[in-house]
Amino acid sequence: MFATGIENSVPTINGGRTRVDEMESCGHYRRWREDFALVEEIGIGYLRFGPPIHKTWLAEHKYDWEFADQAFAELKRRNIAPIVDLCHFGVPDWIGNFQNPDFPALFRGYALAFARRFPWVQLYTPVNEMYICATFSARYGWWNEQLSSELGFVTALKHLVKANVLAMEAILTVRPDAIFIQSESSEYFHAESPAAIRAAELMNSQRFLSLDLNYGRRVDSEMYEYLLDNGMTKEEYHFFLDNQLKQHCIMGNDYYVTNEHRVAPDGSTRASGEIFGYSEITRQYHGRYQLPVMHTETNLTQGPLGTEAVDWLWKEWANVLRVRNDGVPVVGFTWYSLTDQIDWDSALRETNGNVNTLGLYDLDRNIRPVGRAYKDLILQWRDVLPTQSMCLTVPVVMPDETDGVHAVRQRARARRMIKHVGSVAAVPDS
Repeated sequence: MFATGIENSVPTINGGRTRVDEMESCGHYRRWREDFALVEEIGIGYLRFGPPIHKTWLAEHKYDWEFADQAFAELKRRNIAPIVDLCHFGVPDWIGNFQNPDFPALFRGYALAFARRFPWVQLYTPVNEMYICATFSARYGWWNEQLSSELGFVTALKHLVKANVLAMEAILTVRPDAIFIQSESSEYFHAESPAAIRAAELMNSQRFLSLDLNYGRRVDSEMYEYLLDNGMTKEEYHFFLDNQLKQHCIMGNDYYVTNEHRVAPDGSTRASGEIFGYSEITRQYHGRYQLPVMHTETNLTQGPLGTEAVDWLWKEWANVLRVRNDGVPVVGFTWYSLTDQIDWDSALRETNGNVNTLGLYDLDRNIRPVGRAYKDLILQWRDVLPTQSMCLTVPVVMPDETDGVHAVRQRARARRMIKHVGSVAAVPDS
């Protein structure tokens, strides 16, 4: 699955007074039809995309579907399969932020309402980058609740992951063959001296927490104590252990040049640049979860030479092939995003209007060199890879196949399997 994405980040900053809306900043609300045409033009069949949560979800059980109805109808017409990103770094003002304990149950209702309105959609990322969202919102003090504490971090994390789990359960009641692609940042922390080893070890354990909880994997004893010491109850922990939805998932992982860190003896961190690279870190994550993998985000600025992004695309693709050839079942690759972005140089902490030249297209919708390179890469590899696959083909139903006999049979079979296993709790009507 070759993919790109349309950035729909919507965190708040300045104590919740300022909403950072990347779809607005990048002109997508005005040019969405053109953007979808560009996805098709480059030969991409899968698009990470979702409705803006703060404009769509107006209150509990109250929605404005106007933009989503038009946009998803166009994706279906063009036979582009959306990987629906329902929550990307922010919530509507009426919910507040990720410290709100009501968020998970409320979000389940939103996910259920979306799935019922768009039953042809199969692929989902209910909550994007749960670890990063909790870190930036409640540990670094950058977004949303803007807290800087371990208690705040664990609270945000448990609410984000619970929301993701409840959303998966709800979606499966509508679309039993739904596939969930967790887009999560793949991190590594390098100790820069012997005195920093302990701090780096802790961080390298904490990087797995979101996926451990999401997949119902028992954390190690030190992380269990850490969670309980910072506000998670035993009952909350067992909620995650008791919800086994791993069989419906692909482990989506993101890798940027900033994903590896140097750790100082005082526990402070700074970017180390690429040390291990995508292939080694992905082997670590795959070894832990034993799931199919999709590379769900990467990019690099075009740079002064004009070739930096193209070289990075080639390097990331070489890493994907390397880890795939080593036996890890990699099923997809993503350059993120379709167009340039705004203010990610400050991690969306400031609204400076800085254009980050990270897209396949610039903000005037002119193709960048990396866009041409990605188009060529897709053309060269899309028919070769299936013949060399290390795993079975992912059972994706494209939009134009939704009502076909095979798709109907697949959903019926999935529904029978869910009923037999009993992995999905009944979700009440809302």
